[in-house]
Amino acid sequence: MSWFIRFNKPYDVLPQFTDRANTDSPRSTLSDFIDLPGVYPAGRLDRDSEGLMLLTDQGKLQSQISDPKHKMAKTYWVQVEGTPDEAALKTLRNGVELKDGLTRPAKARQINEPEMLWPRTPPIRERKTVTDSWLELTIREGKNRQVRRMTAAVGLPTLRLIRYRIGDWTLDDLEPGHWDSLPMPTLNAAPQRKRDRRPRR
Repeated sequence: MSWFIRFNKPYDVLPQFTDRANTDSPRSTLSDFIDLPGVYPAGRLDRDSEGLMLLTDQGKLQSQISDPKHKMAKTYWVQVEGTPDEAALKTLRNGVELKDGLTRPAKARQINEPEMLWPRTPPIRERKTVTDSWLELTIREGKNRQVRRMTAAVGLPTLRLIRYRIGDWTLDDLEPGHWDSLPMPTLNAAPQRKRDRRPRR
């Protein structure tokens, strides 16, 4: 049987099945929640981020979801310090200059606190003198810690980061720390190489 699953990764869980870097005091990993042979993540999600991960035992599917060249859209709910103004949202949409280059255009809008939100353990750091707000941000690339760096660049430090959607798949009806099986999607056909029509000599 082939597996394609979605998992709602809790905060402070490594996005891998083993903790090779800390063998004396292992941290929580995917193996604490998922016991399926040969299944691997299709893409990563930082330890201090939460939300949707897709896993499969099919290498081609794993590559198609995780490889940036396919530009699969990923949507995040981002709790930030402060309140975004139109200038900040415009910068997020048009591209943010980071140390490793300009980000691609993104979708960005301010939203209310998501209704399906669950308590985080531990809770986020709150400051009574600083307001917070929520953004919905959709990107099609995967620079290291990109969403956190984007919001910081426009003066809105990230407090909490939840990935809600990858492509057509969402977190809907999936509790933190739980996974379920999905129908195996049809793989996109690989692009065909153009034939060289130059006459042979």
